[in-house]
Amino acid sequence: MNKPESLRNHLLAAVPALRNDPDRLLVFIDNGTVRSTAAVGLSFEYAYTLNVILTDFAGHPDALMIPLLAWLMVNQHELLANLEKGKEAIKFEADILDNSKVDLSIKLPLTERVIVKKLDDGTLQTSHPDEPQLEPYLPAGAWKLYAGDELLADWQSTARDGGDVASPQPNRHG
Repeated sequence: MNKPESLRNHLLAAVPALRNDPDRLLVFIDNGTVRSTAAVGLSFEYAYTLNVILTDFAGHPDALMIPLLAWLMVNQHELLANLEKGKEAIKFEADILDNSKVDLSIKLPLTERVIVKKLDDGTLQTSHPDEPQLEPYLPAGAWKLYAGDELLADWQSTARDGGDVASPQPNRHG
């Protein structure tokens, strides 16, 4: 499974408070399942709840949530784009330790496809394809998130960060 490490690396790079103390960011996989359609071949999908835990976090929650949403837009965008999935997709709990620190647990339902191909010599080869992407609407570049004068997070976006689906969408307001 590749997404847990990918999200961890993204958050460590984006959130200065975590970058300076990476041991405070813990990642666990809960309730994992393997789903296969029993179609020709051995391809399958991992499905699990990723539990991201921050201990003694003194930053503003936006410093974590906005980079998290940016990662989800690339790696599991249906959690954001699908209104029904989005209602319960990103769950969190916080234990308030004092006026300045919390232990924060964020739970995300993630999936990862695994393609298994039989090669001509009879061996099996696996690959983990990227998620289908939305069409970009924001240019690639450096993104910085501020609250007043305080830098909450910064990361380098790619052309895949942010986007819109190519097909027409129902009007969310009407």
